[in-house]
Amino acid sequence: MLKSVKNKLPIPSVGMLDALNPFKVKKQRIMNFNPATGVSSRKPSECSKVTVFDYNGSECTEKVLSSLEETFVYRDKPTFTWINIDGLRKEDVHTICAHFIIHPLIEEDILSIGQRAKMDEIGERLFCLLPMMYFNKETSTIDQEQVSIVMGKNFVISFQEDPTRDVFDPVRDKLRIPGSRIRNGTMDFLCYSLLDVIVDNYFQVLDKLGERIELMEDVVQHEPNTRTLARINFLRRQVFLFKRGIAPVRELVNGYLKSECDLLEDNVTKYYKDVYDHIIQCNDLADNYRDMILNVQDLYHSQLNLKMNEIMKVLAVVTTLLTPLTLIAGIYGMNFHNMPELESRNGYFYTLGGMGLLLILMIFIFRKRGWF
Repeated sequence: MLKSVKNKLPIPSVGMLDALNPFKVKKQRIMNFNPATGVSSRKPSECSKVTVFDYNGSECTEKVLSSLEETFVYRDKPTFTWINIDGLRKEDVHTICAHFIIHPLIEEDILSIGQRAKMDEIGERLFCLLPMMYFNKETSTIDQEQVSIVMGKNFVISFQEDPTRDVFDPVRDKLRIPGSRIRNGTMDFLCYSLLDVIVDNYFQVLDKLGERIELMEDVVQHEPNTRTLARINFLRRQVFLFKRGIAPVRELVNGYLKSECDLLEDNVTKYYKDVYDHIIQCNDLADNYRDMILNVQDLYHSQLNLKMNEIMKVLAVVTTLLTPLTLIAGIYGMNFHNMPELESRNGYFYTLGGMGLLLILMIFIFRKRGWF
Protein backbone atom coordinates (compact mmCIF):
# COMPACT_ATOMS: atom_id res chain seq x y z
CA MET A 1 0.00 0.00 0.00
CA LEU A 2 2.78 2.43 0.96
CA LYS A 3 4.84 1.74 -2.18
CA SER A 4 1.89 2.40 -4.47
CA VAL A 5 1.20 5.71 -2.76
CA LYS A 6 4.84 6.75 -2.92
CA ASN A 7 5.09 6.14 -6.67
CA LYS A 8 2.27 8.60 -7.28
CA LEU A 9 3.72 11.36 -5.13
CA PRO A 10 6.18 13.93 -6.56
CA ILE A 11 9.28 15.01 -4.70
CA PRO A 12 7.81 17.43 -2.15
CA SER A 13 8.94 20.92 -1.42
CA VAL A 14 8.27 23.26 1.46
CA GLY A 15 5.20 24.62 -0.30
CA MET A 16 3.72 21.17 -0.78
CA LEU A 17 3.91 20.50 2.94
CA ASP A 18 2.46 23.72 4.32
CA ALA A 19 -0.34 21.59 5.76
CA LEU A 20 2.23 19.91 7.98
CA ASN A 21 3.36 23.22 9.43
CA PRO A 22 2.74 22.95 13.16
CA PHE A 23 3.00 26.71 13.59
CA LYS A 24 -0.32 27.19 11.78
CA VAL A 25 -2.21 24.85 14.10
CA LYS A 26 -3.31 25.49 17.62
CA LYS A 27 -1.39 23.26 19.98
CA GLN A 28 -3.34 20.24 21.21
CA ARG A 29 -3.22 18.76 24.67
CA ILE A 30 -2.19 15.14 24.31
CA MET A 31 -2.42 14.45 28.03
CA ASN A 32 -6.05 15.51 28.33
CA PHE A 33 -7.75 12.72 30.25
CA ASN A 34 -10.44 13.26 32.82
CA PRO A 35 -11.74 10.02 34.33
CA ALA A 36 -14.05 11.86 36.72
CA THR A 37 -17.54 11.57 35.29
CA GLY A 38 -19.47 12.86 38.29
CA VAL A 39 -18.96 16.49 37.36
CA SER A 40 -18.92 17.09 33.62
CA SER A 41 -17.50 20.28 32.14
CA ARG A 42 -19.07 19.59 28.77
CA LYS A 43 -20.64 22.60 27.12
CA PRO A 44 -24.14 21.98 25.76
CA SER A 45 -24.34 21.68 22.00
CA GLU A 46 -25.76 24.70 20.19
CA CYS A 47 -27.91 22.49 17.97
CA SER A 48 -29.26 18.98 18.32
CA LYS A 49 -30.65 16.58 15.75
CA VAL A 50 -32.61 13.38 16.39
CA THR A 51 -33.06 10.85 13.60
CA VAL A 52 -34.90 7.55 13.80
CA PHE A 53 -34.83 4.40 11.68
CA ASP A 54 -37.73 2.13 12.61
CA TYR A 55 -37.62 -1.08 10.59
CA ASN A 56 -38.21 -4.77 10.18
CA GLY A 57 -37.56 -7.18 7.33
CA SER A 58 -40.21 -5.68 5.06
CA GLU A 59 -40.58 -2.02 6.09
CA CYS A 60 -38.33 0.86 7.11
CA THR A 61 -39.36 4.31 8.29
CA GLU A 62 -36.83 7.13 8.47
CA LYS A 63 -37.70 10.27 10.41
CA VAL A 64 -36.10 13.44 11.70
CA LEU A 65 -37.82 14.27 14.98
CA SER A 66 -38.42 17.73 16.32
CA SER A 67 -38.38 16.71 20.01
CA LEU A 68 -37.04 13.91 22.18
CA GLU A 69 -40.50 13.05 23.46
CA GLU A 70 -41.34 11.65 20.04
CA THR A 71 -38.81 8.87 20.63
CA PHE A 72 -40.66 7.53 23.67
CA VAL A 73 -43.09 5.45 21.59
CA TYR A 74 -40.22 3.35 20.20
CA ARG A 75 -39.21 1.80 23.52
CA ASP A 76 -41.84 -0.93 23.50
CA LYS A 77 -42.58 -1.24 19.77
CA PRO A 78 -42.22 -4.73 18.27
CA THR A 79 -40.10 -3.36 15.42
CA PHE A 80 -36.39 -2.55 15.64
CA THR A 81 -35.36 1.08 16.13
CA TRP A 82 -32.15 3.00 15.76
CA ILE A 83 -32.24 6.42 17.43
CA ASN A 84 -29.30 8.67 16.61
CA ILE A 85 -28.82 11.87 18.65
CA ASP A 86 -26.38 14.42 17.22
CA GLY A 87 -25.32 17.11 19.70
CA LEU A 88 -25.25 16.42 23.44
CA ARG A 89 -27.21 18.36 26.00
CA LYS A 90 -27.35 17.29 29.60
CA GLU A 91 -31.11 17.68 29.89
CA ASP A 92 -31.75 15.75 26.67
CA VAL A 93 -29.46 12.89 27.67
CA HIS A 94 -31.09 12.68 31.10
CA THR A 95 -34.58 12.66 29.59
CA ILE A 96 -33.95 9.87 27.12
CA CYS A 97 -31.94 7.80 29.61
CA ALA A 98 -34.74 8.05 32.16
CA HIS A 99 -37.38 6.90 29.68
CA PHE A 100 -35.37 4.05 28.16
CA ILE A 101 -34.28 2.81 31.62
CA ILE A 102 -30.56 3.51 31.12
CA HIS A 103 -28.46 3.43 34.28
CA PRO A 104 -27.17 6.77 35.67
CA LEU A 105 -23.58 5.50 35.41
CA ILE A 106 -24.04 5.10 31.68
CA GLU A 107 -25.57 8.57 31.53
CA GLU A 108 -22.48 10.00 33.23
CA ASP A 109 -20.19 8.23 30.76
CA ILE A 110 -22.17 9.62 27.82
CA LEU A 111 -21.69 13.16 29.12
CA SER A 112 -18.03 12.65 30.04
CA ILE A 113 -15.12 14.28 28.21
CA GLY A 114 -11.93 12.50 27.20
CA GLN A 115 -13.25 9.15 28.36
CA ARG A 116 -11.29 6.02 27.52
CA ALA A 117 -13.03 3.57 25.16
CA LYS A 118 -15.00 1.07 27.22
CA MET A 119 -17.84 -1.44 27.18
CA ASP A 120 -20.28 -2.06 30.06
CA GLU A 121 -23.20 -4.37 30.69
CA ILE A 122 -25.63 -2.91 33.23
CA GLY A 123 -29.03 -4.48 33.68
CA GLU A 124 -30.64 -5.19 30.32
CA ARG A 125 -28.53 -2.64 28.51
CA LEU A 126 -25.23 -3.00 26.69
CA PHE A 127 -23.20 0.18 26.47
CA CYS A 128 -20.01 1.10 24.66
CA LEU A 129 -18.08 4.34 24.23
CA LEU A 130 -15.33 4.87 21.67
CA PRO A 131 -13.72 7.63 19.57
CA MET A 132 -14.77 8.39 16.01
CA MET A 133 -11.72 9.60 14.09
CA TYR A 134 -11.52 12.15 11.25
CA PHE A 135 -8.53 13.48 9.34
CA ASN A 136 -8.64 17.25 8.93
CA LYS A 137 -7.09 18.01 5.54
CA GLU A 138 -6.83 21.74 6.20
CA THR A 139 -4.67 21.41 9.31
CA SER A 140 -3.36 17.83 8.82
CA THR A 141 -4.57 17.00 12.32
CA ILE A 142 -6.68 14.15 13.67
CA ASP A 143 -10.05 15.19 15.08
CA GLN A 144 -11.81 12.94 17.57
CA GLU A 145 -15.46 12.70 18.45
CA GLN A 146 -16.74 10.65 21.35
CA VAL A 147 -19.54 8.25 20.34
CA SER A 148 -21.73 6.35 22.81
CA ILE A 149 -23.94 3.40 21.82
CA VAL A 150 -26.63 1.90 24.06
CA MET A 151 -28.33 -1.33 23.02
CA GLY A 152 -31.63 -2.67 24.34
CA LYS A 153 -33.83 -5.54 23.27
CA ASN A 154 -35.44 -3.76 20.35
CA PHE A 155 -33.57 -0.47 20.12
CA VAL A 156 -30.11 1.05 19.71
CA ILE A 157 -29.44 4.63 20.76
CA SER A 158 -26.27 6.37 19.56
CA PHE A 159 -25.03 9.67 20.97
CA GLN A 160 -22.66 11.90 18.98
CA GLU A 161 -20.95 15.14 19.96
CA ASP A 162 -20.74 16.73 16.53
CA PRO A 163 -24.08 17.18 14.72
CA THR A 164 -22.40 18.08 11.43
CA ARG A 165 -20.57 14.86 10.53
CA ASP A 166 -20.29 11.14 11.17
CA VAL A 167 -19.33 7.91 9.36
CA PHE A 168 -22.69 6.11 9.63
CA ASP A 169 -23.91 6.77 6.07
CA PRO A 170 -23.07 3.20 4.92
CA VAL A 171 -25.32 1.84 7.69
CA ARG A 172 -28.12 4.18 6.70
CA ASP A 173 -27.83 3.12 3.06
CA LYS A 174 -28.09 -0.56 4.01
CA LEU A 175 -31.13 0.12 6.17
CA ARG A 176 -32.87 1.65 3.17
CA ILE A 177 -32.38 -1.53 1.10
CA PRO A 178 -35.28 -4.02 1.49
CA GLY A 179 -34.14 -7.49 2.42
CA SER A 180 -30.63 -6.45 3.43
CA ARG A 181 -28.85 -8.39 6.13
CA ILE A 182 -29.10 -5.51 8.58
CA ARG A 183 -32.87 -5.20 7.96
CA ASN A 184 -33.35 -8.90 8.72
CA GLY A 185 -31.00 -8.85 11.69
CA THR A 186 -31.52 -8.01 15.34
CA MET A 187 -30.18 -5.14 17.41
CA ASP A 188 -26.83 -6.81 18.04
CA PHE A 189 -26.21 -6.86 14.29
CA LEU A 190 -27.03 -3.14 14.04
CA CYS A 191 -24.62 -2.46 16.92
CA TYR A 192 -21.97 -4.49 15.11
CA SER A 193 -22.57 -2.48 11.93
CA LEU A 194 -22.04 0.81 13.76
CA LEU A 195 -18.82 -0.43 15.36
CA ASP A 196 -17.64 -1.81 12.05
CA VAL A 197 -17.92 1.48 10.12
CA ILE A 198 -16.18 3.35 12.94
CA VAL A 199 -13.25 0.91 12.91
CA ASP A 200 -13.11 0.87 9.10
CA ASN A 201 -12.80 4.65 9.15
CA TYR A 202 -9.69 4.27 11.30
CA PHE A 203 -7.94 2.74 8.28
CA GLN A 204 -8.77 5.77 6.15
CA VAL A 205 -7.18 8.03 8.76
CA LEU A 206 -4.14 5.75 8.83
CA ASP A 207 -3.82 5.99 5.05
CA LYS A 208 -3.62 9.78 5.30
CA LEU A 209 -1.00 9.54 8.03
CA GLY A 210 0.98 7.05 5.95
CA GLU A 211 1.03 9.42 2.97
CA ARG A 212 2.36 12.26 5.08
CA ILE A 213 5.01 10.08 6.72
CA GLU A 214 6.30 9.08 3.27
CA LEU A 215 6.28 12.70 2.16
CA MET A 216 8.24 13.59 5.26
CA GLU A 217 10.86 10.96 4.41
CA ASP A 218 11.52 12.74 1.11
CA VAL A 219 11.54 16.17 2.74
CA VAL A 220 14.12 15.08 5.32
CA GLN A 221 16.49 14.05 2.54
CA HIS A 222 16.18 17.41 0.78
CA GLU A 223 15.61 19.89 3.62
CA PRO A 224 17.10 18.68 6.93
CA ASN A 225 16.52 21.89 8.87
CA THR A 226 14.88 22.92 12.13
CA ARG A 227 11.55 23.55 10.40
CA THR A 228 11.55 19.96 9.15
CA LEU A 229 12.26 18.72 12.69
CA ALA A 230 9.24 20.67 13.94
CA ARG A 231 7.09 18.98 11.29
CA ILE A 232 8.39 15.56 12.29
CA ASN A 233 7.52 16.21 15.93
CA PHE A 234 4.09 17.47 14.90
CA LEU A 235 3.43 14.34 12.83
CA ARG A 236 4.67 12.11 15.64
CA ARG A 237 2.22 13.86 17.94
CA GLN A 238 -0.69 13.03 15.62
CA VAL A 239 0.33 9.36 15.43
CA PHE A 240 0.51 9.26 19.22
CA LEU A 241 -2.96 10.79 19.54
CA PHE A 242 -4.38 8.26 17.12
CA LYS A 243 -2.72 5.31 18.82
CA ARG A 244 -3.84 6.40 22.26
CA GLY A 245 -7.43 6.77 21.06
CA ILE A 246 -7.84 3.39 19.35
CA ALA A 247 -5.78 1.18 21.68
CA PRO A 248 -8.63 0.53 24.19
CA VAL A 249 -11.12 -0.26 21.38
CA ARG A 250 -9.62 -3.73 21.16
CA GLU A 251 -10.74 -4.56 24.69
CA LEU A 252 -14.11 -2.96 23.96
CA VAL A 253 -14.82 -5.38 21.10
CA ASN A 254 -13.39 -8.24 23.12
CA GLY A 255 -15.97 -7.42 25.78
CA TYR A 256 -18.75 -8.16 23.29
CA LEU A 257 -17.11 -11.46 22.40
CA LYS A 258 -16.87 -12.54 26.04
CA SER A 259 -20.29 -11.23 27.10
CA GLU A 260 -23.02 -13.72 27.93
CA CYS A 261 -25.79 -11.15 27.66
CA ASP A 262 -29.06 -12.36 26.16
CA LEU A 263 -29.04 -9.39 23.77
CA LEU A 264 -26.13 -10.96 21.84
CA GLU A 265 -27.01 -13.94 19.67
CA ASP A 266 -24.48 -16.66 18.94
CA ASN A 267 -24.78 -16.30 15.15
CA VAL A 268 -23.68 -12.65 15.37
CA THR A 269 -20.52 -13.38 17.37
CA LYS A 270 -18.54 -14.10 14.21
CA TYR A 271 -19.22 -10.56 13.01
CA TYR A 272 -17.83 -9.06 16.21
CA LYS A 273 -14.83 -11.36 15.73
CA ASP A 274 -14.31 -9.71 12.34
CA VAL A 275 -14.32 -6.25 13.96
CA TYR A 276 -11.87 -7.57 16.55
CA ASP A 277 -9.51 -8.68 13.78
CA HIS A 278 -9.79 -5.28 12.12
CA ILE A 279 -8.97 -3.34 15.27
CA ILE A 280 -5.93 -5.58 15.87
CA GLN A 281 -4.72 -4.79 12.33
CA CYS A 282 -5.36 -1.12 12.97
CA ASN A 283 -3.30 -1.18 16.17
CA ASP A 284 -0.49 -3.00 14.37
CA LEU A 285 -0.49 -0.40 11.58
CA ALA A 286 -0.45 2.41 14.14
CA ASP A 287 2.57 0.78 15.81
CA ASN A 288 4.29 0.50 12.40
CA TYR A 289 3.63 4.16 11.66
CA ARG A 290 4.96 5.13 15.06
CA ASP A 291 8.15 3.21 14.28
CA MET A 292 8.29 4.81 10.84
CA ILE A 293 8.09 8.34 12.20
CA LEU A 294 10.83 7.48 14.72
CA ASN A 295 12.92 6.20 11.81
CA VAL A 296 12.24 9.45 9.97
CA GLN A 297 13.50 11.33 13.02
CA ASP A 298 16.63 9.17 13.05
CA LEU A 299 17.03 9.86 9.33
CA TYR A 300 16.80 13.58 10.05
CA HIS A 301 19.60 13.37 12.59
CA SER A 302 21.67 11.26 10.19
CA GLN A 303 21.16 13.78 7.39
CA LEU A 304 22.02 16.62 9.76
CA ASN A 305 25.20 14.85 10.87
CA LEU A 306 26.09 14.12 7.25
CA LYS A 307 25.60 17.75 6.35
CA MET A 308 27.73 18.83 9.29
CA ASN A 309 30.42 16.33 8.33
CA GLU A 310 30.49 17.74 4.80
CA ILE A 311 30.91 21.25 6.19
CA MET A 312 33.69 20.11 8.52
CA LYS A 313 35.34 18.28 5.63
CA VAL A 314 35.41 21.41 3.49
CA LEU A 315 36.75 23.49 6.37
CA ALA A 316 39.41 20.88 7.10
CA VAL A 317 40.53 20.79 3.45
CA VAL A 318 40.68 24.57 3.24
CA THR A 319 42.63 24.74 6.50
CA THR A 320 45.06 22.05 5.33
CA LEU A 321 45.65 23.85 2.03
CA LEU A 322 46.34 27.18 3.71
CA THR A 323 48.51 25.87 6.56
CA PRO A 324 51.79 25.40 4.59
CA LEU A 325 51.24 28.70 2.79
CA THR A 326 50.73 30.41 6.13
CA LEU A 327 53.92 28.76 7.42
CA ILE A 328 55.97 30.02 4.47
CA ALA A 329 54.51 33.52 4.74
CA GLY A 330 55.23 33.48 8.48
CA ILE A 331 58.85 32.46 7.99
CA TYR A 332 59.60 35.17 5.44
CA GLY A 333 57.67 37.74 7.43
CA MET A 334 60.09 37.64 10.40
CA ASN A 335 62.34 40.38 8.86
CA PHE A 336 65.67 39.13 10.29
CA HIS A 337 68.76 40.87 8.83
CA ASN A 338 70.58 37.60 8.18
CA MET A 339 67.99 36.10 5.83
CA PRO A 340 69.66 35.73 2.43
CA GLU A 341 66.37 35.35 0.57
CA LEU A 342 65.37 38.86 1.59
CA GLU A 343 68.16 40.29 -0.51
CA SER A 344 67.15 38.33 -3.62
CA ARG A 345 65.89 40.57 -6.40
CA ASN A 346 63.18 38.09 -7.52
CA GLY A 347 62.65 36.38 -4.15
CA TYR A 348 59.11 37.70 -3.84
CA PHE A 349 58.09 36.12 -7.16
CA TYR A 350 59.95 32.88 -6.42
CA THR A 351 58.17 32.58 -3.11
CA LEU A 352 54.71 33.22 -4.60
CA GLY A 353 55.42 30.75 -7.39
CA GLY A 354 56.56 28.09 -4.94
CA MET A 355 53.48 28.64 -2.78
CA GLY A 356 51.24 28.36 -5.85
CA LEU A 357 52.91 25.14 -7.02
CA LEU A 358 52.61 23.68 -3.52
CA LEU A 359 48.92 24.59 -3.44
CA ILE A 360 48.28 22.95 -6.84
CA LEU A 361 50.22 19.83 -5.80
CA MET A 362 48.17 19.46 -2.61
CA ILE A 363 44.90 19.93 -4.49
CA PHE A 364 45.98 17.25 -6.99
CA ILE A 365 46.82 14.80 -4.19
CA PHE A 366 43.55 15.47 -2.33
CA ARG A 367 41.52 14.98 -5.49
CA LYS A 368 43.33 11.76 -6.31
CA ARG A 369 42.55 10.41 -2.84
CA GLY A 370 38.89 11.43 -3.19
CA TRP A 371 38.87 13.76 -0.22
CA PHE A 372 36.76 16.32 -2.07
